[in-house]
Amino acid sequence: MTEAVIRNKPGMASVKDMPVLQDGPPPGGFAPVRYARRIPNKGPSSVAIFLAAFGTFSWGMYQVGKGNKIRRALKEEKYAARRAILPVLQAEEDERYVKEWKKYLDYEAEVMKDVPNWKVGESVYNSGKWMPPATGELRPEVW
Repeated sequence: MTEAVIRNKPGMASVKDMPVLQDGPPPGGFAPVRYARRIPNKGPSSVAIFLAAFGTFSWGMYQVGKGNKIRRALKEEKYAARRAILPVLQAEEDERYVKEWKKYLDYEAEVMKDVPNWKVGESVYNSGKWMPPATGELRPEVW
């Protein structure tokens, strides 16, 4: 399509003959352009966020404290039960020790029967103190 057909002006010889057609603003003008940075004020304030975080932290620390008290009470109960049965366990161990010591003395007497001046059960150390046996001593599975 030609310019003459579009503008309804037949027989134009030059572009200069064309009427000036310029775009303009609509009647009443354009709407104002918003160029300022306007951030919407949505959500809680910083004070509210801080108070919520502080409250959550405080509640959590309170729960930790409660848990510590419960754990401490359970631990004390366990230790009290251990202290209560300790004499019974010690008596059982003493009884086992005496039986094993008698077996050991019998074994020592049998092994050392040919050694002159050997006294069964006498300590080979000269400290004069009785020392309880180290762990693993007087155990039948060790011999």
